[in-house]
Amino acid sequence: MKRTFACLFSAAGIWLMSWNGYSYWQGVHATVSSTVTASGTVLGTLTIPKLSLVLPIYEGTTEKELKKGVGHEPNSAMPGETGNVVLSGHRDTVFRKLGKVEVGDELVVETAAGRFRYVVKKVRIVSENDRTVLVDKPRPTLTVTTCYPFQFIGDAKQRYVLVAYLTSVHH
Repeated sequence: MKRTFACLFSAAGIWLMSWNGYSYWQGVHATVSSTVTASGTVLGTLTIPKLSLVLPIYEGTTEKELKKGVGHEPNSAMPGETGNVVLSGHRDTVFRKLGKVEVGDELVVETAAGRFRYVVKKVRIVSENDRTVLVDKPRPTLTVTTCYPFQFIGDAKQRYVLVAYLTSVHH
């Protein structure tokens, strides 16, 4: 009888520890916002102090949004969340001078949720088909993309990518 009770008690303990571990893991790795934002909605602004730019951010990356400003990739994290916030814009409009931004420069995203300061850690040039820029990240990351080369006329075959990490949050 004692042995049966000990086995049941041990099994319950193992199950409880497993469930708590799983719940913790889910909480730590949850990166996608539970709310869906309508395409075309203004999310906030992207400020690039080095370029003296303050640009509107719209939900979506279709031509409709990109004609108005910077587009937020709908399948990416929202600013301030753990994961990869992906913003895109046209090289011949909003991101004309993006090539002047360097490692160490600041990017600031402001939304209703707060002010999120990121610092550029990498500058990359990738193929237009490179989808690694969309991959989720284990830490709060801002990825800013545009077509490259900047002065190219026509459909550019490369993308200019800034990768920045969240350094501060003000709510």
